[in-house]
Amino acid sequence: MNNVLVKNIILFVVLVLLQVGVLNQVQLGGFINPYIYILFIILLPVGTPGWLTLVLSFVLGISIDMFCNSPGIHTSATVFAGFVRPYLLSSLMPRETVEPTDTPNIRLFGTGWFLKYCLVMVIVHHVSLFMVEAFKFSSLHLILWRALLSIVFTMILIVLSQFLFTRNNK
Repeated sequence: MNNVLVKNIILFVVLVLLQVGVLNQVQLGGFINPYIYILFIILLPVGTPGWLTLVLSFVLGISIDMFCNSPGIHTSATVFAGFVRPYLLSSLMPRETVEPTDTPNIRLFGTGWFLKYCLVMVIVHHVSLFMVEAFKFSSLHLILWRALLSIVFTMILIVLSQFLFTRNNK
């Protein structure tokens, strides 16, 4: 089995278990909900085809929804993030030599690039997640406030994970 495939299967399982076993229990003040499972979509290799990204996003979202007993809100948010990802990568990708098997991480692409890429992905995911969850625009300020706080907390966890678990590939 391919080394990249094995790493991504392990990453998928670890992130889903971390999300449902630990992070779903964290709700600070009712507004901060860290959703680190989006890191799986963020860290897919650069050359992952769009259709495969959508399929993997669906599988990730439905897995979280099954564990959380939620009616598809995580699935819709991860599929939307998976849809945006190829466009975001093509607009942000450095014009240097990038291999299709390269994983977008903080050490390989640099802190500034990774933070920009990751922040947009987390914003897309969280805002769509909280909009679908609320399913109304009447409390838009509360939705955006909750999304903002959760985005900050999720970004902190993602950056910490990058510094703790990534190696310098090049």
